[in-house]
Amino acid sequence: MRRLFLFFIVLLFTVPAGAQLLPGGRIKALEQENKELRHKMDSLRALVDSLRAADSDEVSPDTLDQGNNVPAGGMQAMDYTPEMTDSLLALWYKNNLGRGTDMQAFNMDTVHLASSVSDSVMIKRLAALNPYFTLPFNDVVKNYMVLYSERRGEAMKQAMGLSSYYFPIFEETFRKYGIPLELKYLAVVESMLKPTATSRAGAKGIWQFMYRTARSYGLEINSFVDERMDVEKSTDAAARYLKALHNMLGDWSLAVSAYNCGAGNVNKAIRRAGGSRDFWSVYPFLPQETRGYLPAFVGVMYAFAYSSDYGLEAAQVGMPGQIDTFHVHKNLHFKQINEVVGVPLQDLQYLNPKYYNDIIPGSGGECIVNVPYSWSAAWLAADQDSLYSHNASLYLSEHVLKDASSGSSGSSTGGARTVYKVRSGDTLSHIARKYHVSVKQLMNWNHMRSDRLSIGQKIYIY
Repeated sequence: MRRLFLFFIVLLFTVPAGAQLLPGGRIKALEQENKELRHKMDSLRALVDSLRAADSDEVSPDTLDQGNNVPAGGMQAMDYTPEMTDSLLALWYKNNLGRGTDMQAFNMDTVHLASSVSDSVMIKRLAALNPYFTLPFNDVVKNYMVLYSERRGEAMKQAMGLSSYYFPIFEETFRKYGIPLELKYLAVVESMLKPTATSRAGAKGIWQFMYRTARSYGLEINSFVDERMDVEKSTDAAARYLKALHNMLGDWSLAVSAYNCGAGNVNKAIRRAGGSRDFWSVYPFLPQETRGYLPAFVGVMYAFAYSSDYGLEAAQVGMPGQIDTFHVHKNLHFKQINEVVGVPLQDLQYLNPKYYNDIIPGSGGECIVNVPYSWSAAWLAADQDSLYSHNASLYLSEHVLKDASSGSSGSSTGGARTVYKVRSGDTLSHIARKYHVSVKQLMNWNHMRSDRLSIGQKIYIY
């Protein structure tokens, strides 16, 4: 990086000065050359900035990094910048390829991962996977097949354990919208099937929606509820979004890529590929990190399909075998349910991640609460008036509701946390706009007395 900056300095001081010492015609030629060099220098500066961003990104252990944005009424440009896209994808590689391996040091376009299975066998298996996708076998695809089937065993076992609960939900929804059931594997790439997964840029949930995308697809987001972390509703939104991408691009491989980097970037890549809509023709023109997104999807699908051949068995993830749902018509705190009905607080939080602050805002409209089926009888036996009134003055006081509404109680209630590392030029108002929160909330969450920031400072966002 120092060499790049030295190169900039040499260009700035030598090219203009040299141009003034030469005859008129030559000066004009050098001015044009100088203009071109400055253009290249701007590109190099952008590269340096993106490298800085990737180096300085820091997230909490369970954060991930995909996001997307498209209005419900039609496909438009995504609401995040190319710089944000690069940052998100750098984090995705760091979190998904780096755990338990040194994959973050690999260039998946050039590295050759050895497999215990011959190429001929892998080719036959790949060909049998899915008629909806063109899945040619090449070094890039092979790397991801090996990565997920042989290098990420523990993570894949966890995902397989969770899949028994979430895949039936995905499949039912995808059938409703007439889209390939195999798209369910995208959620593994996006979040490793974690409904509370939160990216540093604000993408949330099992399908990693950005704020504006979620709102445009009808997902409710306020101080008490974030339906991006509601598996059923976010899956419905993801299905509609994927179908819209396919309708626009006419190819599922391109639609999958667009889910990651945006339809605008994919359309740009198509133009640069001379109008071809073949994924591998478009591949070199996609954003660099996005190129690995479809191969990663293929790698996950392959690992699930042939898990028994690699000794991958679904882990016991501790989720209840059956879940029951109940309607809530008044404000209700998880601790009231715990103390009156007996449902463990941890189970309520795990099964209802969309409710911030452990508060179900039933007074604002009917809400649904999920409980383990084993507690259904106890819920039905409980006196409803006693349930809603139990310690209401403590858990649902005007002060508590006001704090929850302002966001000042987020740090003490176990809400999903995002960690932002301050960079040069950042201000609290800039960070607040980026994450769709207020400056006051940022100051409350981080116990700040002033809005002054220092480079490298960690800002916690809930």
